[in-house]
Amino acid sequence: MLLPDRPNSSTGWLAVDDRVTTAHTPYVITVDRATFTLTLLRDGAQVGRWTVGVGKLAAQGGKPESITPVGRTFVLGDVLEAHPTYSPVILPLGVHSNVFSSYGGGPGEVGVHSWPTSTVYGQNSSDGCIRVPLDALQVLSTTVPLGTAVLIT
Repeated sequence: MLLPDRPNSSTGWLAVDDRVTTAHTPYVITVDRATFTLTLLRDGAQVGRWTVGVGKLAAQGGKPESITPVGRTFVLGDVLEAHPTYSPVILPLGVHSNVFSSYGGGPGEVGVHSWPTSTVYGQNSSDGCIRVPLDALQVLSTTVPLGTAVLIT
């Protein structure tokens, strides 16, 4: 199983016995950094597709290059922000920034969240997170369960 730890793509073994319950979700989220798209699939059929913003490919504004990491990960949490500054909900993923060891008080996890302006979509505009429009965030945060696979290319 994938672990939400460094280095990214860390895995571990879990012995399955009568005390362990397994679950399956029909959903998969794909993120294509080259085309700036996030696609939600259910049983292989497209449920939604949105233009997104992803990590910067070069240092900008005094911040280092912060590319969104590629690979297979999963939705780790669903955080409802009590006093949102940029997104009402954040979906942390089980993958970490290759640049930041800490971000916003957390362990530098990459997340899926919205942004106050639409100018960030369709370009390299984040510090590694995946910025999605509010309608996408609404669908993702109310539809996909924790543990949903996320494939970033």
